[in-house]
Amino acid sequence: MGLSTRIEAAVSEAIRLGQGVGGQVPGRLAQALDYSVTPGGARIRPTILLSVAMACGDDRPGLSNAAAAALELIHCASLVHDDLPAFDDADMRRGKATVHKAYSEPLAVLAGDSLIVLAFEVLARAAGDQPLRALQLVRVLAQRTGMPGGICAGQAWESEAQVNLGAYHRAKTGALFIAATQMGAIAAGMEAEPWEELGARIGEAFQVADDLKDALLSADETGKPAGQDAAHGRPNAVALMGVSGAVRHLKDILGGAIASIPSCPGEAQLAAMVRAYAEKMTPVSLGQRAAAAR
Repeated sequence: MGLSTRIEAAVSEAIRLGQGVGGQVPGRLAQALDYSVTPGGARIRPTILLSVAMACGDDRPGLSNAAAAALELIHCASLVHDDLPAFDDADMRRGKATVHKAYSEPLAVLAGDSLIVLAFEVLARAAGDQPLRALQLVRVLAQRTGMPGGICAGQAWESEAQVNLGAYHRAKTGALFIAATQMGAIAAGMEAEPWEELGARIGEAFQVADDLKDALLSADETGKPAGQDAAHGRPNAVALMGVSGAVRHLKDILGGAIASIPSCPGEAQLAAMVRAYAEKMTPVSLGQRAAAAR
């Protein structure tokens, strides 16, 4: 079974669990849960998680699948909340109306909350004969979701008068990429700590690439509103370094990411995966626009 198939099956199973099929449930919230996770975009975080698990042996694929689904549920919840009027007030996400536009603001808040809670239920149900691994997965996902070092902290940096760009990027974007690499290792019975640097570097690269796309690409090209960093006065790599500086920084980060991969049976395949994502993050058109902006 390919990674995409594994991820979509695991996410769909989780959503069915959250919808409580066959019971008396609020129907519109049940619909909003599915709407929040589909279409799935690149599913880059669970793909990285499963890639690390496979590189480490993937001896409990059911647990790895649950970890991938839980991570994606947290990510999708963060998008639902980010799009709310209190934050980005976005009308579009992944080429369609945001959840609060399609279902109302109250249901968007509840959908995001429900996805977060569901993520941890999915991990608990998958413990099986590896309860210690499941507990470790819960711990890492919680740490990378809340305070002080998770995506909640990352969002909160935007309310500070002075922002440390590195800390902001590490929390807002890097946190779930660190979760991806560490949870993949944990699910396969490996130690989490050696995998933190790889996740942090991939996350930083992804954020810089996102900053570049926000500054250079249109809403039609990205499937979401463009120019949001400038509109909301958010700290970003383009404002700090300029376009060409941000592109150079992105390439340096990606080079370091490949070098940081811990020794494991699937190290070569994992390095190839990171290189493939590097090419996706820095498409030719983006590089050309960067050159033109110098």
